[in-house]
This record gives sequence, structure tokens and C-alpha cells, in this order.
Amino acid sequence: MTVVATFYKFVALPNYPEMRSPLLAFCQAQNLKGTILLAPEGINGTIAGAAANIHAVIHYLRSDERFTDLEVRKSIAATPPFERLKVKLKREIVTLGIPEVNPNQQVGTYVTPKQWNEIISDPDVVVIDTRNEYEVNIGTFQGANNPKTESFREFPDYARQTLNPHQHQKVAMFCTGGIRCEKASSYLLQQGFEQVYHLKGGILKYLEEIPPEESLWFGECFVFDERVAVKSGLQPGSYEICLGCGFPISEADKASPEYEAGVSCPYCRESLTPEKRSRLLAKRKN
Repeated sequence: MTVVATFYKFVALPNYPEMRSPLLAFCQAQNLKGTILLAPEGINGTIAGAAANIHAVIHYLRSDERFTDLEVRKSIAATPPFERLKVKLKREIVTLGIPEVNPNQQVGTYVTPKQWNEIISDPDVVVIDTRNEYEVNIGTFQGANNPKTESFREFPDYARQTLNPHQHQKVAMFCTGGIRCEKASSYLLQQGFEQVYHLKGGILKYLEEIPPEESLWFGECFVFDERVAVKSGLQPGSYEICLGCGFPISEADKASPEYEAGVSCPYCRESLTPEKRSRLLAKRKN
């Protein structure tokens, strides 16, 4: 079994370029796979490997006083979910495209998974799923608004067109692991919203802690690795990835006449280029 560890923290890292090489070397020595992003605003990573080696890397990170309180969420995968290891330098650890939005300066109110049901059941609270539409389509919280975005960069436009700080006085947001809604909360506070909440640890922490009989979550949660999706208790979900477009596909999608195993699905059948189709067909034959 492989341990998958995810973590992030918004914290000022003025020396982030110098951090890359030693961190990469240490992770390589532990034979880990996955991706870690470093940026001036913080760190964001998902790594996988043996439990003892994951523990060693987390201990290495926490030895830096800026990461002593780094929160880590762990789950189990039957097979390694990554093929390689990458430590990358970025402008942002989650891309909103507005540099002045800084969760290190202001952020919304954290809500624990145990408090979340009460918050989103309040009729005065506007609940927003800050993830992309293809993620929302396979699972979301009861009563949540879907911004129908294709990337997180589109969230500010959605907020400007849909939300009003005078009309929507309480806003609660959530995302996969907490990082996108944390940054979105900082943005909304900057726009004059006063009561902004976000789910601490994201959907994954909620699914880990809240038993199915108490859960207000419906469906599965998309994850950015070869597991594709998880459900309550972070157990593996039922979705696969379409090799033609990279979208998650269900058993119902695979039953469609527009589905071709290893090539295309109902979402990309018409848009797939002949060149890509030929490459995927050749790969499938091999």
C-alpha cells in the first residue's frame, strides 16, 4: 500500500527558489513521487510513497520554523498514484491571477468539518463550490452554488457578476483540500464582504471525519492523481480518466455509444483531433 500525503500553507517564502534543490534531493532520497509547488506565498504539495519516507519528508519540512504547524492529510492508495517527482517554482501556489490577494494578510473564518453542516444549513448563508465545473459535476455539497468555471482564474469574474457584499452578507466556500477557498476568501474580504467562511481541510477532510449517515456531501470528490475520485472515508471512487480529454468519466459515461475505451468519451468525441485519436488508438493497441 502507498501513503498519499497532501499539504499546503500560505506563508511568506522570500527564499523559495533556494529551497527547491535541497527539497527535491531529500524527496528523491526517500524515493517519493508527486508534485510540490513553491512560491513567494507558500507551499502546496501531494506526495506518495512508503509511510516512513513520507514521515521523513514531513519532519524535514517542519524543521523549518515557517512550517512547524504544517497540517498534513494522509490517505492510502492501492497503487502508486504518481509516476515521477517534481518540485516546481511558481508565482502562486494556486493561481488566481491577482497578486494583491494575499491570504497571509487576511483570510476568512475557518470552519471545521464538524461545524460545516450547521453553517451550510443556515438559509442566510450563500454556499459556493470554488472548484471547476467538471469537479462539481461528480459531487458537491447539498445546496451549493456552482460557478461553472473552467479554471480558478475565473472565480473573480463570477464573484463580481453574482455576489454583492450588501446583499450576500454570509458566504461559505469549499474546495478539494482548502487551498482555493482560502484564497477566494481573501479575495472576497478585499471586495468588502464581511462574513466569509471556508471549510478547513476542504472536502477531503470532511469526507475523512464525517460519517456517511451525517454527511451532506453527495457524490464523489475528484482528486488530482491516478485515484481520480474518492468517497466517504477517502475510499477509492468509481470514476476513471478519459485519455482523450482528461475529464473524469463514470460507468454511465462508459455505457454511452460515444465512449471508446482509451480514446474518447461523450465529452470529447466530437472535438478530438484526428491526430490525437490516431495516437491514442496506436497506444491502445500496444
